[in-house]
This record gives sequence, C-alpha cells and structure tokens, in this order.
Amino acid sequence: MDIIYLNDLRIDTVIGIYDWERQTKQTIILDIEMGTDIGKAARTDSIEDTINYKAVAKRLFTFVGESEFELVETLAEKIAEILLNEFKLPWCRLRLNKQGALRGVRDVGIIIERGRRD
Repeated sequence: MDIIYLNDLRIDTVIGIYDWERQTKQTIILDIEMGTDIGKAARTDSIEDTINYKAVAKRLFTFVGESEFELVETLAEKIAEILLNEFKLPWCRLRLNKQGALRGVRDVGIIIERGRRD
C-alpha cells in the first residue's frame, strides 16, 4: 500500500471541555496518512486516479473549522470517517495535536488508525 500524506495542517476550531476553551478558537495540528494505490495515477498522470490532497485539506478546513466538539477523540473519529467514506480510502492514520493544552507540555493529542469496514 502506498501513502499520501498531509503534515502540519493547522486549523482553528472550538475544542475542549472547559468554559474558557468554548469561548475562543484554538489551533489543532493534523498529520494525516492516507493509504492508497498510486499505480493507476502514475500510469495515467491524472488527478482523477489518485487522492486529491487539496480536496482533502479543503474539506477538513471546512469541517474542523465549523466543529465544536469537546473531546479530541470525537474530532479524530469524525475526521477519519470523512477520509474513509467521502474519499473512499481503504486506510488512514491521523495524528491530532492540541498544542498548548497543558502547561509545561508542548504537544498533547491523539493518534488513531482506521480502515474501511466494507
């Protein structure tokens, strides 16, 4: 399996369980690996035969930017569902970083790996 990736995708969103977190947007950082087979795209040289990472980034900017989840776990699952279902990926790995969430800690977040269930 080949992997197309997006690293350091930064999106401002409302995320958190505390009142102060619900008042202002925070930046989350996404690193995404998307499993695919690039063979056909390499032969045809056509964007229609691969994962359009610009379309993925645009979709996530909209979804995450408009979301207001309390838990990073929920946000990560919803992002994985979008990747698998809307972009027809067989597999994805997502690292969601909520930088600055804890004093004295640079990075806090979650890493999930999901595959299609069909």
